[in-house]
Amino acid sequence: MGANPLGWAGYGAQLGRARSVTGGDEAVSWERRGDAVAISFDFRFLGGSVGTATGDLIEEAFAEAGSEGLPVVSVIATGGSRMQEGMASLRQLQRISHLCARHAEVGLPHVSVLCDPTTGGIWASLGAGADVVLAVPGAQVGFAGSRVRPGPDPAYTSEGQFEAGAVDLVVEPAELGGVLGALLPLLMGGDLRPASVPRALGLTDLPADGWAAVERARAAERPRAAAYLDDYFTARVPFSGDRAGGVDPGMLCGIGLHEGRSVVYAAQTGTANTPAGFRTASRVVRLADRLGLPVLTLVDTPGAANDAAAERAGVGPAIAGLFATMASARVPVTTLVIGEGGSGGALALASPDQTWIAPDAYFSVIAPELAAAILKRDPAQVAATADQLKLRPQDLVDLGIVRGIAGP
Repeated sequence: MGANPLGWAGYGAQLGRARSVTGGDEAVSWERRGDAVAISFDFRFLGGSVGTATGDLIEEAFAEAGSEGLPVVSVIATGGSRMQEGMASLRQLQRISHLCARHAEVGLPHVSVLCDPTTGGIWASLGAGADVVLAVPGAQVGFAGSRVRPGPDPAYTSEGQFEAGAVDLVVEPAELGGVLGALLPLLMGGDLRPASVPRALGLTDLPADGWAAVERARAAERPRAAAYLDDYFTARVPFSGDRAGGVDPGMLCGIGLHEGRSVVYAAQTGTANTPAGFRTASRVVRLADRLGLPVLTLVDTPGAANDAAAERAGVGPAIAGLFATMASARVPVTTLVIGEGGSGGALALASPDQTWIAPDAYFSVIAPELAAAILKRDPAQVAATADQLKLRPQDLVDLGIVRGIAGP
C-alpha cells in the first residue's frame, strides 16, 4: 500500500516536516539493546501516531526478536492511529496484536513502558497487551485521548490505570533502567525444575488439637506472606492487577530470583480474597506457563470474599478460572500453606499434588465456627468441631492432603 493510501492532501508535506523535526523516518524506531529488542515511539512525529510504515517497523522489530529469541520492550508515547491513513492505519492494530500473539506463542516476553501520552488503539494493543506493563508517573494513559473524552479525570493517568489493575508498576523515569535490568533476566531465566518449598518461619512444634491449630494460624505474630517472600527471594519484581478493572492487595504476585533462577509467585496475605485477586493469580500462573517458569504459591486466607460486591464482581467464575488455570498448568507449581487454609478460596491457589504446610497453619473445608453454625451446633462445640475436621498439619499429612510439613 502506498505512503498516502487515501490521497490525503498535504500528508506528504506533514511527513516531511516531521522527519525534519525528529531526524527519523517514522514515529517509531527499533534497535537491539543488550539482550532485548526495544521499540521506541517519538511523539514529535505526528503525535507518535501509527500508520502502515510504522506497522512495518514494528513488524521488523518483532521479527528480529523472534529470530534471536529475545524479549521485546515497547517504549510508547502516542496519540493512537494516524487519521491521514484512515482504516489502513486502524488495521495496524490487528497487525500489531498478531505480532504480539506470535511472540507469545514461542514463549518470549513483551514488556511495555507507557510514557506521556499513551492513548488510543496503541494503548489497547501494544501497550495493554504486554505481559508486564510499566508506566511513568503522571502520564496520560487511556483508550480515549484528551480531545475525544468528556474531560479530565484521574482514571486517564498512569496512577489511575494502576489502581484499575491495568498497570503493574508506576516507575520514575530515572529508575526504569534498573527495573528493566532486573525484570528482563527474570522473565527469561527459568527452567522446569519445581520451586523448592520455603522454610517455615514461625512455630516449629505441632498443635495438640484442632482448635490450637486454628488459633496459631490466626495469631497476629505469625509470619505473613511478605516475610516469606523476603526470606525466599534474593530479588523480585511485583506484578499487579487482573487486567479487568481490579486490584486485590491481599494477593501478592510477581516474579523473583531463588537459588539463581526465576520463580513466579502468587501469595495470599491472610485476607478474604476478592475476584480481582483470583484473576490476578490466574494471570501470573498463565504467564509462567507460557514462559516455562516454575510457580510458588503461598496459601493464607480465611476464605474468599463472600459479600454482595464480590458476588457482583464474579467471585465464583474468578475462583473457577483459577482452579482451571492451576489444573491445566504445564509447569510445576509448589504450594506452602502458611496460615489459614479456608475452603475453596484457599484450595484454588493450591497445587493439586505438590502442597506442603507450615507447622502453624491449618487447611479445612470451612472454618470451625462456620461448620458449627451450618451443623446447628452450640458455639461451645466449635473447638470439638475443629478436632473433627482433621485440619491440623499432621492430620493433613495422614490424610494424604499435603505432601509434608515444612521445616525451619
